[in-house]
Amino acid sequence: MQFGRTYEEFEVGAVYKHWPGKTVTEYDDHLFCLLTMNHHPLHLDANYAGSTTDFGKNVVVGNYIYSLLLGMSVPDVSGKAIANLEIESLRHVAPTFHGDTVYGQTTVLDKWPSKSKDDRGIVYVETKGYKQDGTLVCVFRRKVMVPTETYITARGGEQPGRPELQEG
Repeated sequence: MQFGRTYEEFEVGAVYKHWPGKTVTEYDDHLFCLLTMNHHPLHLDANYAGSTTDFGKNVVVGNYIYSLLLGMSVPDVSGKAIANLEIESLRHVAPTFHGDTVYGQTTVLDKWPSKSKDDRGIVYVETKGYKQDGTLVCVFRRKVMVPTETYITARGGEQPGRPELQEG
């Protein structure tokens, strides 16, 4: 299984379709809200959401959807990353509800070598999240610092620090 990419492996225009998707449960939404202290009743109070909002039901907190998509992209985009440098933009395009399944895909928009160190580069990507019916729900762009092959080799290869199994 691939876990991230080196700078050389990224190609401008490449599209990575993240798999599998994730069906969002009420528990997921409530736990994220509680962990982040987001107590807005739109996310936590079914009576409030059902009787006083245009949606008629709870809406999944948008930052959970963003976090989910960011996590989905790790094996394809940032699994080898040195750092996430910037989230340039983040748009919540449409609501997500309990029971929706979220999928993601990332497009490589650009890449360039680091100006300060020759063993890394910057990759500029856009990730889009969508529901099971194809509705776009979230879009964000970010810049990720990734290692070159030279960086990986100098630090022990693909899985540095992984101990070897001692039989016997």
